[in-house]
Amino acid sequence: MFAPFSAARRAARFAWYRSGLFWRTFLLMSALTAASMGSWIGMISVFQRGPQVQQTAELVVSAVTITRAALIHSAPAQRLELLLELVSNEGIRVLTLNEDDLVEPPPNNPLMPEIAAIVRERLGKQTRFSSGVNGVPGFYISFNIDEDEYWLMLERERLAGLTRVQWLGWATLVGLLSLIGAAFISSLVNRPLARLTAAARAIAKGEKPAPLPEKGSQEIIEANRSFNQMVDDLAQVEKDRAVILAGISHDLRTPLARMQLEVEMAKLPQDAREGMQSDINQMDAIIGQFLDYAKPTDAATFVAVNLSEMLAEIGREAGRIRDLRVQVDLMPGVHVMGNATDLRRVVNNIIENARKYGKTPGQDFTEIAIILRVKATGHGRRAVIEICDHGVGVPDDQINQLLKPFTRLDSARGQANGAGLGLAIVERVLTRHNADLTVSNREGGGLLLQLALPLAG
Repeated sequence: MFAPFSAARRAARFAWYRSGLFWRTFLLMSALTAASMGSWIGMISVFQRGPQVQQTAELVVSAVTITRAALIHSAPAQRLELLLELVSNEGIRVLTLNEDDLVEPPPNNPLMPEIAAIVRERLGKQTRFSSGVNGVPGFYISFNIDEDEYWLMLERERLAGLTRVQWLGWATLVGLLSLIGAAFISSLVNRPLARLTAAARAIAKGEKPAPLPEKGSQEIIEANRSFNQMVDDLAQVEKDRAVILAGISHDLRTPLARMQLEVEMAKLPQDAREGMQSDINQMDAIIGQFLDYAKPTDAATFVAVNLSEMLAEIGREAGRIRDLRVQVDLMPGVHVMGNATDLRRVVNNIIENARKYGKTPGQDFTEIAIILRVKATGHGRRAVIEICDHGVGVPDDQINQLLKPFTRLDSARGQANGAGLGLAIVERVLTRHNADLTVSNREGGGLLLQLALPLAG
C-alpha cells in the first residue's frame, strides 16, 4: 500500500536532477573525474608498491650493515662517540636487546610483510622488527655482534610513505578542485542555453528579449543569430498584423455603419429590420474580437492594480444586466502588477461568455459568482480569482478545446454566435501577465475558471 507513495517520493527526490541540464552535466563530469582519480590512484598503488618495498628494505639493510660494521671495527673507546654521532647526524640509535624488553608488534603497514621478508633474507631469519621498545616509538630492527644482540632504531619519518590519511587528504583536495572545475565548466557550457531559455520564456510572456550575444563556439553563434532573427521577424509580423487589423477595422466598420443607417431609414418590416440589425451587431462584435485577440500588451505599461476595487466595480456593472445575477466575495486590498484595461477586458470577457453559455437550467438568467483570495501556489503567493456559473458545464474531455482559437462547443454550452475567441483572448492576455488560467467543471454544475496573478511588490 505504500509503494505508490514511495515511488512518488523517489520521483520528487530526483526531480531536480532531471529538470536541470547544469546538474546533469555537473554530475556526469564529477562521476568521470571520480572514476579517473580512482583509476589513477589504483595504478599508482600497483606500480609504486614494488619499488617502495625494495627501496625501504635496501635502506634498512644498509643502515644495519653499516652500523654493525662501524661498531665492530671501531675502537672500544670511540664507540660511545660513534653512537652519539649516529644519533645526531643520521637519526640512528643502537640499544642493547634484553630479554625483558617490552616489545610492541611491527608497524601495521600493508608493505611490512614484504619488507620483512627481504630484510630477513639479507640479514638472517632471526631478525626481529618492532614499532616500539620499552614505550619508545620508532622502527626497530634487531642484529647481532658476536653473541650480543642489539636494537637499531630508525626514525619512522625516514621509512613512511604516504599513509591512508594522507592519501585521503590529497584525494579530498584534488576531488574538491575537480568539483569546482566541473561546476565552472558546466556553468560555462550551459550559460548560452540558459540565456536562450530565458529569452524564449520572455517571448512566451509577450515580451521582446534583449538580443542574444553572437559569440562563443560556432554552434552557439549560429543558434543565437537564428534566434535573434526569429525575434525580429516575429516583431515585424506583429507590427504588420496590427496594421492589417487596423485597416480591417476601418474598412469593415465604415460599411457596417452605412448599412446600419440604411436599415434605419429603409421602410422594412419590423422583424426584418431587427434581424438585419442583429446581424450587423454580430459582425461588429466579431471584428472587435479579432482586434482584441491580436492587440499586444506591453509589459512596460504594467502598474500596481487594485484588483479588489476593480472586481467590485465589474460586479456592480454586471449586476445591472437584466439576465445576470452576480455574487461577489472579495478579499480587500489585493494588488497585482498588470494592465488595468486588459485585466478588465479579461474578466468582462469571462462574464460575457458565462452569460451566453452558462444559463442556469430552467431559468432565463445566469448566476455568476466572483471570488478573490490570496493563496499559496506552486509559483508562490498569488491573487486567485474564481469565476463560476451554475450552467450545465462542459464534458471533461472537451475542456481543453475551450482555450483554442475559433472553437465553440455549442453542443455542450448552448447555441451562440461569435468567432470563438473569448477564452483564447483571456489566455493570451493572462500569458502576457505571467498568470495562470485553469478551467474545470464546478462541483454542482457549471464551469469554474481560476485566474492566478502575481502580487504587486
